[in-house]
Parts: sequence; C-alpha cells; structure tokens
Amino acid sequence: MTRALLIIDVQNDFCEGGSLAVEGGASVAAGITELLIEAKNEYDVVIASRDWHDATNDNGGHFAQGTAAPDFVNTWPVHCVAETFGAEYHSALQLGLIDFHIEKGQGKPAYSIFEGTTREGEEFSDLLDRLGVTHVDVVGLATDYCVLASALDSRKKGLSVRVLSNLIAGVSPETSNNALSRMANSGCEIV
Repeated sequence: MTRALLIIDVQNDFCEGGSLAVEGGASVAAGITELLIEAKNEYDVVIASRDWHDATNDNGGHFAQGTAAPDFVNTWPVHCVAETFGAEYHSALQLGLIDFHIEKGQGKPAYSIFEGTTREGEEFSDLLDRLGVTHVDVVGLATDYCVLASALDSRKKGLSVRVLSNLIAGVSPETSNNALSRMANSGCEIV
C-alpha cells in the first residue's frame, strides 16, 4: 500500500483576504502543516495542487468577463492567476514538506487535481501510477468544489479515499454538507 496526501488548492485567493476566500482557509493551511509535521511518516508522498490560470484570457469561460457578474457556478471572479500573490500557496503551508506540485486550469476551467500536471508536464494520474499510489487522504479548499472533484476522481481511478474533514473548508455549509454526502456515497471515507 502506498498512501499519498493530496493537498488541494491551499492558495491565497481561496483564504481570507483573497478574491474567492472561504472562511477557515488559513486555519486549514496551518492544520495541514501540523499534520505533516506530526504524521509525516503516515504518507509515502505528499502532493499539492493549485489553480494556475492564464492572465491574458478568460480561461475557457472560467473568469467572468467585462460587465458580466460571475454566477459562482460556471463563472468566477479573476483568481489564482499564474505568478501572482493570489496563486501562491498560503504562507502557513510549509512547502518544504511537499514532494510534488500540480498546476491546473492553465487556460481552461479545472477543479480536480486530475486535470493538472507537474511543471514538467506529467499528468497527475500518470504520476500516481508511477509512484504506485493506492490510497489517498484529501485535504484543502474548497470542500464543495475542488476537494469534491478531486475526491470523486480519486474514487473513479479506483483509489481508497479518506477525506480529513477537520482539514477542509467550503464556500457554504449547505453546499459543503452536500459535497460530503456525495463523497461518502461514492465510497470515500469521511474522517
């Protein structure tokens, strides 16, 4: 058994003060670092994802454009533009504890870590195969979007999935609770 910790999108724009902040994002970042310090030996590999959107276009309709207001379902305010402060990991997340970084959303909408690649261009699914990962724990932001998509795609790949509920935060209680139910119904263990 090879277990990976998947850290989903713990970025400045998704934490307090960011353009798409969720309440509790900074606490999640700090809690993940505590987990990695206290339980590093539980994980064979630690992989973090981040949105890494293009600055010069609407990223396949992902960013609301002009005077159109974002609908917060398919279109969003500009966020996590590559090489900006908003796209950086939150400062409470200790980067030296992370083995691999996945970037997603370059020019198109992307929610799941499975839609991303390493800087070298390796697909996330191929990275998991190369490392022999069979079990994943999922943490990060936001419960009701990217955590949900990443956990569901992990199950579709046939992985054993645990979602660490004390290390996630979502946009709203209602949509987060619905996301947790969807993850549990797909076979994820919520712990």
